[in-house]
Amino acid sequence: MSQYQRLFLIAGPTMRHSPALQRAVAIAKATGAALHIGVFIDGFDILGMMSRHEQLRERVQQENQQWLKDEADLMRTNGINVTTEVVSTRNALPEILRHVTEMQPDLVIKDVHHESALKRVFMTPLDFHLLRECPVPIHLVSEIGFPLPRVVVAAVDPSSPDKRITGINDRIVMAANGLAMQCDAELHLLHAYDASQTHISDAGAGAVTMPGFSSEVRRSLHKTFTALADRYGIPSERQHFIEGPPTKAMAGFAAHSRADVIVMGNAHRKGLSKLVGSTTEHVLYQVPCNVLAVNAQVDE
Repeated sequence: MSQYQRLFLIAGPTMRHSPALQRAVAIAKATGAALHIGVFIDGFDILGMMSRHEQLRERVQQENQQWLKDEADLMRTNGINVTTEVVSTRNALPEILRHVTEMQPDLVIKDVHHESALKRVFMTPLDFHLLRECPVPIHLVSEIGFPLPRVVVAAVDPSSPDKRITGINDRIVMAANGLAMQCDAELHLLHAYDASQTHISDAGAGAVTMPGFSSEVRRSLHKTFTALADRYGIPSERQHFIEGPPTKAMAGFAAHSRADVIVMGNAHRKGLSKLVGSTTEHVLYQVPCNVLAVNAQVDE
C-alpha cells in the first residue's frame, strides 16, 4: 500500500500547467493517491488588483471551473482519481487551512510564489504562512526538471535537539524516505555545519570560543549524523556533512548534486523570532531546489 492516499494541490486563479500541477499529477499517478485540486480566488487580489467587482470575480471563477473540468477529465483518462473545486474567498490562508484540517491529506503541494524583498518587509507571503501553520507536510515547488523527483535530500540538524521538537530529524528522514521510495528516487542525508556559530557561553563574558572546542563539536555532530544515516540505511556515498552557513551551503550542494527536493523541518516560532524567519523560509527563496517542509510546533 502506498504511503500517500490523498494529495491536495493548492492553485491560484492564474495557474495553469505549472510545476506544482505537473508534480502533483506525477505523484498521484505513481502512487495511486487521490488528488484534490483547489483553486483559491482571493477577492481582494484578483488578477493582481485590489478589486471586489462581482462580475470580474464570477468570470474568473467560471474560467477556472471550466479549466479544472477539462484538466480533470484528461487526468481521469490516465487513471487518476481527481476531484476539483473553485473557492472564492476574502482571505485565502484560513480557507486553505480549513481545507487541510477537514481533508487531512498526506501531502499538500503548491507552487512557490516569489514576493519582492520590499513586499516581504510589509506583508508575510502566503507561502511563509503555510510553512509555519500547515499541519501536514507541504511541498513547495519552484521548478522541476522531471515530473517525479530523482534526488531527494533530507536536511537534518544533529546538534542537541530542542526538547520541544525532539524527533524532528526522524520525521524529516521518514518524510524524505517516503517520497523517495514512492518516486523511485535517491535518498541523501545532508547537514550544513556552520563552524562560525560554534561557541560556549560564559556568564558575564558572552560567547567564548575555546581552542579545540570547534573540532570536538564537529566530531560529536558527525557521529550523531552517521548514526542517523545508519539507522535508516543511507549509504556513506549519500551522506553529506558539509561546512558553511546553512542556506549558502545548501544552495551549493543542491546545484552540484542536482537535488530536486530538500526535505526540512520548519518550526512555527512566535514573537520576535518570526521577524527573522526560519532557515526553511530562506532556503525557499535562495536555493535552486524544491522544498518539502515537515512542520514542528515550537512555543516561545
